[in-house]
Amino acid sequence: MTARTGVALEWRDGPTVTGDHGGLDLAVPYRMEERLWESGGSPGAGRAMPVLTAIGERFGRERPLEGLRIAACLHVTAETAVLMGALKAGGAQIALAASNPLSTQDDVAEALRSYDIAVHARAGVDRATYYRHIHQALDLAPDLVLDDGCDLVNILHTERTDLLGGVSGGCEETTTGIIRLRQMAAEGALRFPMVAVNDTRTKRMFDNRYGTGQSTLDGIMRATNLMLAGRTVIVAGFGYCGRGVAERAKGLGARVIVTEIDPVKALDASLQGYEVRPMESAALVGDLFITVTGNRDVIRAEHLALMRDGAILANAGHFDVEIDVRALEEMAVSLNQGVRPNTDEYVLADGRRLLLLAEGRLVNLTAAEGHPAAVMDMSFSAQALAVAWLAAERLNLAPGVYDVPEDIDVEVARLKLAATGIEIDRLTADQEDYLHSWRTGS
Repeated sequence: MTARTGVALEWRDGPTVTGDHGGLDLAVPYRMEERLWESGGSPGAGRAMPVLTAIGERFGRERPLEGLRIAACLHVTAETAVLMGALKAGGAQIALAASNPLSTQDDVAEALRSYDIAVHARAGVDRATYYRHIHQALDLAPDLVLDDGCDLVNILHTERTDLLGGVSGGCEETTTGIIRLRQMAAEGALRFPMVAVNDTRTKRMFDNRYGTGQSTLDGIMRATNLMLAGRTVIVAGFGYCGRGVAERAKGLGARVIVTEIDPVKALDASLQGYEVRPMESAALVGDLFITVTGNRDVIRAEHLALMRDGAILANAGHFDVEIDVRALEEMAVSLNQGVRPNTDEYVLADGRRLLLLAEGRLVNLTAAEGHPAAVMDMSFSAQALAVAWLAAERLNLAPGVYDVPEDIDVEVARLKLAATGIEIDRLTADQEDYLHSWRTGS
């Protein structure tokens, strides 16, 4: 991924966005500013995250997390640093592990450590070290947890059960993690309440659809220099992330084919004008394959055996399990690593070459820089407010998976509109009555 050098975090005086935005004063002179000391003086993530910065300012005044210990397993990036700053401003003691070693920015980790946030992460570590870092974060004996993929929660329930009694709640950031949590809850295995941050309307719309769509194609084009116009792009999965990827690829002139297992999503894709096929059929015609499902083995040996010479494989789902990389390794007679940055060429016995991007890990975080900071402003603002809500309500909640309260979702959207200078209409008194009184006729 693109290196970011010389990151420093500082609290400084200075206004952000002025004005009355529903009781959240955006001009309070208490701000965490993330700066990147690069040639040309790139602006920091904090400047593109006005809502989360303002929430951090409010947390600094109200201290809703005073005395709480939070263990987090998230992507260690500059955007996450702004979230960590907001939680720390709220009074939390934090230990952070990486949810993906290939997305870890070592300079960000060092900067956070200098602000007394324990970071257990290093770019490019192996699987054993990845899990060791999660254990080290859990050594904090957390009251609350933040997860991105459910690995931290899984370890709590399998290997660190001694800590379960002290954990009173947490938040989950991804579709994959929420799928796992709901299964745990259905089986009666989940021992504390978890908030499904991924399932807010703002997160699905802004982060999953627009963020993943843009950053995935950004990573693919950086890794391959591929012109998408006229190419056949196979998008596996038509959830919010897959929809965003398909829309962006189509907008760049690609012929897009969708594969799905869900009849409703497949019908939706078809009605939006996409061709829908099983992967076995799509494998014969695809130039670029992008998995966006949150499941494993979406592209398997039988699909690899059908692909054209030069086909490109990329994953934008979760972890490195969506493409069966082990099967690809077993089929290959030789491997040319790094034919381009983040691109490995697997040569098969019949001479065909298949190109795997980012080792099958998240291409948008490995070959590019992930979502723009403006996208993460929405997701992490919902996360921060959900943590504060959970801190207040956790003792009243039974174990299970909970939606983010609707008023938090609406507040995040309203604040984002205000920060970008967009105004919307308000209901009149008569309109309110019409919507809420059944006695009013048509």
